[in-house]
Amino acid sequence: MALTGTHATAVDQMAETEATQHKGGPVIEIDHVTKRFGDYVAVADADFTIAQGEFFSMLGPSGCGKTTTLRMIAGFETPTEGAIRLEGTDVSKTPPNKRNVNTVFQHYALFPHMTVRDNVAYGPRSAKKDKNTVRKRVDELLETVRLADFAERKPAQLSGGQQQRVALARALVNYPSALLLDEPLGALDLKLRHVMQFELKRIQREVGITFIYVTHDQEEALTMSDRIAVMNAGNVEQIGTPTEIYDRPATVFVASFIGQANLWSGRQTGRHNRDFVEVDVLGSRLKARPGETTIEPGGNATLMVRPERIRVTPAEQEPPTGDVVGVRATVTDLTFQGPVVRLSMAAPDSSPIVAHVGPEQDLPLLRPGDEVHVSWAPGASLVLPGADIPTTEDLEDMLDDS
Repeated sequence: MALTGTHATAVDQMAETEATQHKGGPVIEIDHVTKRFGDYVAVADADFTIAQGEFFSMLGPSGCGKTTTLRMIAGFETPTEGAIRLEGTDVSKTPPNKRNVNTVFQHYALFPHMTVRDNVAYGPRSAKKDKNTVRKRVDELLETVRLADFAERKPAQLSGGQQQRVALARALVNYPSALLLDEPLGALDLKLRHVMQFELKRIQREVGITFIYVTHDQEEALTMSDRIAVMNAGNVEQIGTPTEIYDRPATVFVASFIGQANLWSGRQTGRHNRDFVEVDVLGSRLKARPGETTIEPGGNATLMVRPERIRVTPAEQEPPTGDVVGVRATVTDLTFQGPVVRLSMAAPDSSPIVAHVGPEQDLPLLRPGDEVHVSWAPGASLVLPGADIPTTEDLEDMLDDS
């Protein structure tokens, strides 16, 4: 979305400035890029494009290669193999100051002795832009980031969120082809971080510039992104919209890293019909939705069901009927989480099952040891290739390292 109304001039300027953006075409092309540090492969054969005006996130745990990829786009690192193109031009060996991209880091590095206005104006003034042009650009950006009333304040007189918006305005004022953001919300407290997620997306939509965002926080990526590249151990495991990544993860790692998921190891025994397959899992044979990867009959498989798609019924009641599948289970723990209760259970084969139970399920009070029916629609499941399932401790270690 472009600027409208009072900001229409900014859009016209962006179209006519040094940023020769091709509407709808790729701004960044990562062409089979590999980056090695000695024997260590930080990024392995990354190959994707990022479109004009897109909010694109690179998501993954520490050491997955997301920051290295961002640094190669910025020019701080050079690819060992492959090419990086900016608006069709190979910039793989172009120094950072010669690339029409700007970077915002977690620490904003504002000039403490300058006002907000002077901080934002620093770039175009350094580029010897006309004074009237500088004033116009700065005023428009301060309006966009909602800091026009704070223009004469110093950074120390601002909140953390306001300082971040100053850093954004300063990075955007020269209208770069792309803005690179490296964990920019990491220094903010949780509540402010949530507010700034929506602010960042609003600002990106208004200015219409490509944002490339690096984070290990899945909620940030899901909230703000048009598309997400999920990375693991230097590899891009999947690229897609938040809905695609969440509902149809390509691998067990993506399913476990994005949101919460029940992941059960089993075997795919064959097809149920043209739309569903059968999987031996949880001590039962269940109908399930196949994933993109073909699994031969008898092959190892992992069944995924998101906790919010599971329904729980007390054992003394009739189990749900219709097009549902399910198993008996025993309640092991209950945790109140505000809008839902996290219900932990054990299947007959001792596999853990987690359900998020909302008030609409109208369950009677359950206690550990109670027997229940656990069910879900076959379309709410997904069969993934068999793989080691990360434990909760594995995922916590990944995020702690990040």
